[in-house]
Amino acid sequence: MKTKEEVFSGFKLAGIPALLLNFIFLVGIVLLFIYSVSSLSQSIIGIILIITCILLFICNIVAWGGFMQIEPNEARVMIFFGKYNGTVKENGFFWVNPFYAKKKLTLRARNLDAEPIKVNDKAGNPVMIGMVVVWRVVDTYKASFDVDNASMTSGAPGTATDNVNAKMKAYENFVKIQSDAALRKVAGMYAYDHNTAGDDNSLTLRAGGEEMNEILENQINERLRIAGIEVIEARINYIAYAPEIAAVMLRRQQADAIIAAREKIVEGAVGMVKMALDKLSKDGIIELDDEKKAAMVSNLLVVLCGESNAQPVINSGTLYS
Repeated sequence: MKTKEEVFSGFKLAGIPALLLNFIFLVGIVLLFIYSVSSLSQSIIGIILIITCILLFICNIVAWGGFMQIEPNEARVMIFFGKYNGTVKENGFFWVNPFYAKKKLTLRARNLDAEPIKVNDKAGNPVMIGMVVVWRVVDTYKASFDVDNASMTSGAPGTATDNVNAKMKAYENFVKIQSDAALRKVAGMYAYDHNTAGDDNSLTLRAGGEEMNEILENQINERLRIAGIEVIEARINYIAYAPEIAAVMLRRQQADAIIAAREKIVEGAVGMVKMALDKLSKDGIIELDDEKKAAMVSNLLVVLCGESNAQPVINSGTLYS
């Protein structure tokens, strides 16, 4: 028994010549029937010819069921009385044995825009995270026989196009469920950002970028391989703290930003004060003792680190009074 996708190797004719042959065959049957009825209807031979024409006409009607048209990025899974006989991916118009069941599958890429779901990151914080997945069917055998999609499609029979759309909807539902499972696992492996990770060099959900998307893609591919589906691209397109902790985390981020800004301001102010003292000492502009240097440092740091503009005060005495 075949257990993997194979190229269809059965009898296959080009569609246009087969169509012409079917028309010629039909015309021949009609002419023979007319001749039998008009000339030999009363004889045994005429009766036999009439019965033969009826049987040939039935065969001609059955033969019309062997035509199939395959567009680019489409395939037909060929099944002969329950036995898998290969897949036709070649584009064009063909005629095959009409008793083959020709299941249509589309190999075109499809897009899944998953709504954000609530998950817990590595630190246990609830976050809302969404993703976009681009996928397609690559193994028609697994897609047709290894995944049961009958229970997910509508029971009422419809046209071939309706059946294909229903089948692809079933695959899309399968991809969505497995993608959500993979996203929850990836989100639980990493912290939301460096504030909760505790290590500025660690990989996080918010700052992971392409590396995080690659991890997510691999996780989804592992789950979809059983269905013969390949993920072309998977990426996180939305991430935020859950509403119940968003306000608290925003204040925390603001506090971290203020502290970082203050550190930068103080670092720059200290450098400017040191440069000023070195310049005054090098150029011999003024000789300052330790008390005068301390006063100058204090004044400069107040001016440079203050949030509001400094108000100048004129000292009419000496530095010591």
